Amino acid sequence: MYRHLLVPLDGSELATNLVTQAVAFAVSLGAKITFFTMRADYGASGDGALARSLSPEHFAEAEMGDSNAILAKALAAAGAFKLECDGVARTGSRPYELILEVAEEKGCDLIYMASHGRRGLKALILGSQTQKVLAHATLPVLVATVEANAPAAAGEAAIGVIKDEHRAIAAVTNGLRHIAQQARSGAEVDLQLLESMLHYIRAFPEALHHPKEEQYLFARLAQRTDEFAELIASLEAEHRVGGALLARLESQLLQLRAAGAVMSVPARAELGEAVEAFAKAQWQHLNAEEKLILPAAQRHLSSEDWAQIESAFRENGPLSRGSEYDEAFRRLFTRLMNLSAAEGRY
Repeated sequence: MYRHLLVPLDGSELATNLVTQAVAFAVSLGAKITFFTMRADYGASGDGALARSLSPEHFAEAEMGDSNAILAKALAAAGAFKLECDGVARTGSRPYELILEVAEEKGCDLIYMASHGRRGLKALILGSQTQKVLAHATLPVLVATVEANAPAAAGEAAIGVIKDEHRAIAAVTNGLRHIAQQARSGAEVDLQLLESMLHYIRAFPEALHHPKEEQYLFARLAQRTDEFAELIASLEAEHRVGGALLARLESQLLQLRAAGAVMSVPARAELGEAVEAFAKAQWQHLNAEEKLILPAAQRHLSSEDWAQIESAFRENGPLSRGSEYDEAFRRLFTRLMNLSAAEGRY
């Protein structure tokens, strides 16, 4: 029986589904997960060498790359099931060697990875990282059926996009809970980081993600069955309540920043309570959608329904995948996760 899985990730859309499968597998075993991702050696490039000399702060941020963002999403997915988990990022250029190195260091007894884009034996093409891991590993390797050109079940792609957005929201919510814990203990609070996290919540889930859920996912489910009418009404009400909680928290933070003085311990505790109340509500809301709404939608929605939902989350509105607006959110999320990791908050 496997007790400790190593799950290598690269931040691709395939990795979203790999995390989903790995978490479900670990839950069935009661196993721990170590998520791993590799970052390129930015310092080895000409731009990196120049940045190291001229701007050490910029170099440090560029060196971290997307690794903390990738791991934060995976940890949020595992955390929703209360799995024991951790994340490891290493700098290098040979992924398979780092995968094997980290697996040994962490005492993993199974490597759980994807074939990335080809089905069956075609996955084991010369030069693929999967084949190299299989060829050199001294412990079992399980290759998950997460493949770019494999036939997908109805709704799988749309659910993958929705879950990826949920994990980003959950990762920021985790950061908020760490800030709340610090504030409630009387410790100093990084108000700038808190403000950035609240801005992300306001600009992404509040303005874009939640409206799309209501207009497409909830609406389609309500058309197909009235079994979940009460649940949908409750979740839509939670969207409104969450927005009100966020507004009060933003107002409280604005007043604190305007005061300019060092916060007193009671003021920190009050802020911590407000942040915790908001973060707790976000967690409960995400859990209800993941564990109740998405499974219900899988049972009742048609392929045509899912196609429209996927189109909405991928292309409709300003947050289209690959757009400049989407890239701005990706950069903001990455920066938040890098800041959180630097301060030990995820």
